[in-house]
Amino acid sequence: MEKHTAHTAYTLLAGVPVELTRKNIRRIHLRVRGEDGQVTLSAPPGVPRSVLERFVGDNADWIGQKRRELQALPKRQPHRYRTGETIWLWGERRILVESAERMEGFRLQDGRAFLWLPPGAAEARRVHLAHEAYRRELARAIGEVLPGLSAQTGLAAEEWRIKNMKTRWGTCNIRARRIWLNLQLAAKPRRCLEYVLLHELLHLVERYHNRRFYALLDRYMPSWRETRALLNRSQGNL
Repeated sequence: MEKHTAHTAYTLLAGVPVELTRKNIRRIHLRVRGEDGQVTLSAPPGVPRSVLERFVGDNADWIGQKRRELQALPKRQPHRYRTGETIWLWGERRILVESAERMEGFRLQDGRAFLWLPPGAAEARRVHLAHEAYRRELARAIGEVLPGLSAQTGLAAEEWRIKNMKTRWGTCNIRARRIWLNLQLAAKPRRCLEYVLLHELLHLVERYHNRRFYALLDRYMPSWRETRALLNRSQGNL
């Protein structure tokens, strides 16, 4: 079978803004996700646009219902990182305490989070210091978890990086053998990080979410379905 590189573009189908990905799969897959109800459509490379238009149109009622459900969910409020605020590290609550008694910084320790800032510091500075602390925590954990997964699977990435992503927990650049991890993972239970790392490592040998890919997940992490559910439902964000 001829190989096709996955290609994603934003387009309008049946009057609906859609994130369309063409890749080697057998069927069309439609999803509505995120707080803004983004519609994503995955389709085989050879499916005509007219078929995709009809597919989206036939599912217009379902798309509307899913968007209403997402809009009804409580909106996630961004952290301001002020005294008394509850934040999360590895699935556990931390209470934030701020002070101006020393040089500025942010530390996660002993069930609390300590933020040192001069009086009147801008909120953007608070967020920056907090996210840098989370980045250090996540980097340390990746360094601890990844070697074991590589030894278990025989797969190794050339490098990994961290960025704050809105819709994905991780991505894998197969050609560069580079893995990206979502900064938000530092707020989730640690086994969620293990699942996402394994998921992205396996893409180095199987690009698509097909039967072979899920068989590999079953082999190396039999409880991956439960962990994925925990990742998507657990509290905690940065």
